[in-house]
Amino acid sequence: MPTPVTPLASRPRLCFMSYRQIRLMAMPIVAEYRDRADIEVIDGSFEVALDLARKRLVSGLVDVFVSAGSNASLLRSGISAPVATIQLSGFDILQALIKARATADRVGIVMYGHTLPELESVKGLLNIDIHQYAYQTPDSARACIRQLHSDGIRVVVGSSLVVELAENAGLVGLLAYSHASIRQGFEDALELARVAQLEAGRYEQLNTVLHTLQEAVLAVNQSEQIIAINPAMQRILGLVRAPRLGEPLASVTTDLSLRETLEGGQPEHGAVLRLQGRDWIANRTPIYEGGHTTGAALTLYDARTIHEADNSLRIQHRRSDHAARHRFESLAGQAPAFLQAIARARLYAATDFSLLITGESGTGKELFAQAMHNASQRARRPFVAINCAAFPETLLESELFGHEEGAFTGARRGGKRGLFEAAHTGTLFLDEIGDMPLTLQTRLLRVLQERRITRLGSVTSIPVDVRVIAATHQPLLQMVNARQFRQDLYYRLNTLTLALPPLRDRKGDVQVLAVRLLAHSLSRVGVSGVTAAEVLAQWGGAMEQHPWPGNVRELENMCDRIAVWLSQYRHIDKVEWSELRHECPELLAARPDIEQALAALATPEQPPEQPDRHTKALAALERHGGRTGAAAAELGISRSTFWRWCRKPTHKPSELARAPAQERSSDEDGA
Repeated sequence: MPTPVTPLASRPRLCFMSYRQIRLMAMPIVAEYRDRADIEVIDGSFEVALDLARKRLVSGLVDVFVSAGSNASLLRSGISAPVATIQLSGFDILQALIKARATADRVGIVMYGHTLPELESVKGLLNIDIHQYAYQTPDSARACIRQLHSDGIRVVVGSSLVVELAENAGLVGLLAYSHASIRQGFEDALELARVAQLEAGRYEQLNTVLHTLQEAVLAVNQSEQIIAINPAMQRILGLVRAPRLGEPLASVTTDLSLRETLEGGQPEHGAVLRLQGRDWIANRTPIYEGGHTTGAALTLYDARTIHEADNSLRIQHRRSDHAARHRFESLAGQAPAFLQAIARARLYAATDFSLLITGESGTGKELFAQAMHNASQRARRPFVAINCAAFPETLLESELFGHEEGAFTGARRGGKRGLFEAAHTGTLFLDEIGDMPLTLQTRLLRVLQERRITRLGSVTSIPVDVRVIAATHQPLLQMVNARQFRQDLYYRLNTLTLALPPLRDRKGDVQVLAVRLLAHSLSRVGVSGVTAAEVLAQWGGAMEQHPWPGNVRELENMCDRIAVWLSQYRHIDKVEWSELRHECPELLAARPDIEQALAALATPEQPPEQPDRHTKALAALERHGGRTGAAAAELGISRSTFWRWCRKPTHKPSELARAPAQERSSDEDGA
């Protein structure tokens, strides 16, 4: 049902006193509220804004002003009409800092009136260097911008005035306010307007408004008697019942006082207050009526808001990670050892037995785990992965099994479910299982045996239906003999075993993978004048001879490195292939005799008019995204012939770069 339109006679009259940047952001919000109020938008700041506001009050055209920052402060102190302030929340600052962090790791924050000392705790959280300044006048704001510019700060967060001054100085300006803050400012303005229009029962209406706010709010009159308090404030003060209206604040709590605000009539924002064993950010604001201070309001914000917001972002990111992206079809390679591993993995995917994947770092253990999950009956269920070496023992225990509220210092309110619960009916991938502490191995063994978990701080067991896939690059059997890994857990996990071959044992797969990875890297960097096939025509032989101790991960990193190096060339004719040895010296370390062949590339022979079979095969493989069947079909040859073309290039420079296989020693074959 649509919201009924307020009759014209009772429509609140709002004046949005703004500055250019915040006005541009607020116009969609203004449009949302035009069916609920008559809204006038005026640009102005400092004394100009105050003069315009006074003229409209004299004309009787405004019930409530809406403004932010310096304008709001000046209006509250200079006029008698209600002023709805667009509040800058901690979450707004966090969002602006996250956006600024994408551009620079040194950010300036220029706020009106005072700096925000609580932001010091965010520096380490966001890994960002924050430089804070405060201004009182436009001239002092300009001085702050000049100082930031001289300090080499390129990104500045602040108010509309600060953003405009920053942009004029050639810096990047980010407005600290959000749509949610502006929208809340207009909501507050509508509530103040109703209070102004309905003189009778204004205290009851104020309490109704306060009950809708999540922030803890308390208001007193000139005699410091309570005129409003919301449930959030009651909970903070530990009150079983709401105090009576008119009850002295001192009789309710001795920890709070608004006497200085009542006597001085000056607002106080961002003060740190210790209450009930917790830190709060307190805003104390005088309440005006007829140009005089008639009361004061206290608003408390939880100092942990920024930390909780960061936790929410990480939790949301984790939820997006509870899905397996890779399938068997996306695993590239034709080497017999690799195809055998895929065949065994397909067989194991149809079971629910525990599985141990072994292999060197970078061989794709998690990719195989995801592929098996997507090929199993649990494919539509969660896939949850955790690196057992990435957490200290106490935190890993909480991550795996969860905890109840109060289980330990810093435990989340309401408790937290662990990854076993998150993976219920799905798959839990325990990477680097060999690094799990022995004490946790005992708990893990019990869970695998009983299929039930118990949260930290709880005595109630929770049944879970989870398939566990573990992975390690360490020799677990040797660790068992050395009493560094539990024997019973080893045999519980070792129901099925899948050993992944290192890249050096996957003959012919290096170039298959390099085609796919290089094409992706070149696309990411924006290189269009050189193809992956052309790179491999020059360096494919050296790649085949390299032992790849880092396996596929090392190959992927090298492809990225090559793509960045090629970004300086606009056309293949301009590429100095011999210079690439400086970017990839590890390729020459395996075969020093390639140095002479690469030196010859500095003055390459004129390529033949028709590409050789090796180049044709690699180009077709690149065009078809690494799908060998489609590439062979395009060339009109069988798969076996296609692989012979890939392995035996006929182009002279490529023959020079690729040393004959017979020259390799037996030691190199086993490296």
